[in-house]
Amino acid sequence: MKRSLLAAFSDRLAMPDLSLMPKEGLTPARLRIELLAGLTVALALVPEAVAFAFVAGVHPLVGLYAAFMVGLITALFGGRPGMISGATGALAVVMVALVAQHGVEYLFATVVLMGILQVFAGVMQWGKFIRLVPHPVMLGFVNGLAIVIFLAQMGQFKVPGSVVNTGEGLSSGEWLTGMPLYLMLGLTALTMAIIWLMPKISRVVPAPLAGIAVVAALVIGFGLDVPRVGDMAEISGSLPPFHIPAVPLNWDTFMIILPYAVILAAIGLIESLLTLNLVGDMTGERGGASQECIAQGGANILTGFFGGMGGCAMIGQSMINVKSGARTRIAGIAAALFLLIFILFAAPLIELIPLAALVGVMFMVVIGTFAWNSLTILRKVPLTDAFVILLVTVVTVMEDLAVAVVVGVIVSALAYAWQNATRIQATKRESKTEEGAQVYEIHGPLFFGSADGFTELFDVAHDPEVVIIDFAGSRVADQSALQAIEAVASKYEMAGKKIQLRHLSRDCHQLLTKAGHLMVDSDDDPDYRIAADYGVRTGILGGH
Repeated sequence: MKRSLLAAFSDRLAMPDLSLMPKEGLTPARLRIELLAGLTVALALVPEAVAFAFVAGVHPLVGLYAAFMVGLITALFGGRPGMISGATGALAVVMVALVAQHGVEYLFATVVLMGILQVFAGVMQWGKFIRLVPHPVMLGFVNGLAIVIFLAQMGQFKVPGSVVNTGEGLSSGEWLTGMPLYLMLGLTALTMAIIWLMPKISRVVPAPLAGIAVVAALVIGFGLDVPRVGDMAEISGSLPPFHIPAVPLNWDTFMIILPYAVILAAIGLIESLLTLNLVGDMTGERGGASQECIAQGGANILTGFFGGMGGCAMIGQSMINVKSGARTRIAGIAAALFLLIFILFAAPLIELIPLAALVGVMFMVVIGTFAWNSLTILRKVPLTDAFVILLVTVVTVMEDLAVAVVVGVIVSALAYAWQNATRIQATKRESKTEEGAQVYEIHGPLFFGSADGFTELFDVAHDPEVVIIDFAGSRVADQSALQAIEAVASKYEMAGKKIQLRHLSRDCHQLLTKAGHLMVDSDDDPDYRIAADYGVRTGILGGH
């Protein structure tokens, strides 16, 4: 027994595939694609990390450090090559209240605890439960996140320096007007046009990188007065130093950070695992959910000790990476290292890049991410599925991703339970094997939703002395089903009659045997080696 437990635990910690090139050799062409994709992603990460740091109420470098460290660790050890992780808005809006009330040091401690919880979830292999997310929820997640990415870009159309944090993770400021606005819109549209046309001309350079380069050259060459990266914040800095969060190590601190850590861990894992599935669908490959949980957790633990705000997978940057041709871990590693180079050496150059170019890239990500086919299938799919798609989309925009996914899964589960609850029915016939007996052939699953309907199928008063319940077309699923069977048996027992259960599947047999309901009065094999009719013991669960 002890040996089997150790073997099971070792299986959980089996060494994952961490190779840089899982399916092909490292050729110059592949290396060029990966490095250029990484550079494009790094450029797109800068304004996002700075903006999310502002939302959380921390210094821009706290966001940039998180983007570098989380991006590097998950690229090296994550479950899906090609995914990009970093500081995200979904986490930032939760962090702002903690930072406002307790300060940034408590945020670092929370990020460490968040990472520990994520590693624990990975070791326990809880990532596999992401399979329970229905496809309508995935569509709603994708659409909602596309809208969130779009709305996040609106802040770039405000006058630099006028954007302030309201203390609730929201920003207010003065909108651009006149020529600056027209220039911003025009350059954004130009970037989008280049990204659209570039693949038709050449694929030597990723289209988003070409768009950024051309528009940046125009702005710098002609000295156009438009908002630039440097107008958001100064991004130059040093290597992130090791730093133990300066918080009291006591129970009060733990109770302060625990609720935030649980919420952040849940949001981070849900967004990361859904992005894992989305990227897998695009590339035709599947990733390791539990491996991704461990990588995200390890990255956040490290980030918390190096002054970062933590992070998770970023669907926008992941789409940029994959659509730029990246398929290996090299692009994610390169993106993180390029970002570090920007912070250490190239900040003055990166600060010259116009925000319009980066906004144009993100707008193209929005167009590519939004599931446009969902608009046409709303009238073709069941009404419940259409409702779930719209519900998850709206809740993602209005609240956050974790709440939206949980709500979508609950609504889908309840709809499924209701549909199955209405399917329970019985066909009555006389027994061919036992003279005078009445047979009820049950159709549909017997579980909590259908238990009441099951008990209403029987006519105890008018049935003969022996009643056979045939479960060939049914399954006994849970304790409510056991309670319902015992309740029916009790009614027949009180009427001086008896029931027998027939054609139990092996799982149903095991469930009823464990509860102690099955009663064999003959020499039939109790281990279910032969077909048998079973009596029912009553009074076990208190059924009447």
